[in-house]
Amino acid sequence: MSKTATKKSGAKKSTKSKGAATTPETIGERAEKLAAAATKPKGKTTKAKPDAKPKAMSCLDAAAHVLKAKGAAMNCKGMIDAMFAGKLWHSDAPTPAATLSSAILREVTTKGDSARFKKVDRGQFVFNA
Repeated sequence: MSKTATKKSGAKKSTKSKGAATTPETIGERAEKLAAAATKPKGKTTKAKPDAKPKAMSCLDAAAHVLKAKGAAMNCKGMIDAMFAGKLWHSDAPTPAATLSSAILREVTTKGDSARFKKVDRGQFVFNA
């Protein structure tokens, strides 16, 4: 006997749907439930923090601030020292000057003339006004 023959000889399935609602509801009741669900706020609501601290300045923002205040060309080591002295930015990394140098060069190459920095000599940068 083939597989198709056994499937055909099986009993007929019921036409009732499985999982039908046990309580009948009218179209109006269903519409009211949907409208009530739509007006409820979804997700968690967050409360505003009253004592929110100002956002810390990034290394590039602090470097731009230092260069703008100085008004002359500086190397990255000098900028890092000025940022630490002015408490604009702090890092425990072993080579923050190298990180700053690569970040400045990346900004100069990606933004071009609209970058905040301009390279004037080897390792020397000025604020691009």
